[in-house]
Amino acid sequence: MRIAAAIKWYELGRVSQAKGAEIAGVSHSAFITALSDARVSPFQYTVEELKKGIE
Repeated sequence: MRIAAAIKWYELGRVSQAKGAEIAGVSHSAFITALSDARVSPFQYTVEELKKGIE
């Protein structure tokens, strides 16, 4: 249940990967794997933000 909540909060942009892993009680790499399993992107950037970063 903690992993599911952490994934949802991460998906909503309320927590970082590190905080999500802490909440879920797993390592950072395990949290990224859980994101993948849940089909949630590990990237929290919008297309616009990425374009700004490139410029």
